[in-house]
Amino acid sequence: MDGKVAIITGASGNLGTAVARKFFMEGASLLLVHHHQGLIPEFAKPQKNVLSLALDLTSPDSGRIMAREVMERFGRIDILANIAGGFSMGKPVHETSPETWELMFSLNTGTAINACSAVIPFMRDRRYGKIVNVGAQVALAGKALMAPYIVSKSAVARLTESLDEENRAYGINVNCVLPGVIDTPQNRRDMPDADRSRWSAPEAIADVIFFLASDASRVVHGASIPV
Repeated sequence: MDGKVAIITGASGNLGTAVARKFFMEGASLLLVHHHQGLIPEFAKPQKNVLSLALDLTSPDSGRIMAREVMERFGRIDILANIAGGFSMGKPVHETSPETWELMFSLNTGTAINACSAVIPFMRDRRYGKIVNVGAQVALAGKALMAPYIVSKSAVARLTESLDEENRAYGINVNCVLPGVIDTPQNRRDMPDADRSRWSAPEAIADVIFFLASDASRVVHGASIPV
């Protein structure tokens, strides 16, 4: 990753932090986009090859600001890892409010659309780019009491396929990872009796995202990979 420039959205979350660490250790310059939480201390302090932006990517304007800032700082965009998102469950479809549907689509699908729309023109100009979206393994089939989340994450997989079809000829790979339950402090707190043997550490998922963002994945197009 030496010399590559990577944008990581949702960079203050558990998975975003693991991805940021992996890319940083491998030599990439980083634009870390975060919203609700602050960055961990190792990325919060000023560094020459790390730029931090607090943006709400549910807004298309924020996507354009993100792209402008990274181009002004680093002059190129090689990689976009769309990790920003959110989760909601608990009510059947007929009791789910329009606001919940809108929130899930804004956080999970809208952030990816806005970020991709902002960076793809720059990637097309250079005829090179790697985009990795984050869907969800649970969204491979419908589940009770989780419809807004599942439908919004299902849309991420279809978005990935469409983006790849549109941009493959420009040297851009667009792929998607589908995490199962991620081993985070929040999930351990919320599911204290669960079998954690099948949970995935954020660092393990970061390795898969790193592969899809590297040139080793040059023949992988439009894939949704369960992790």
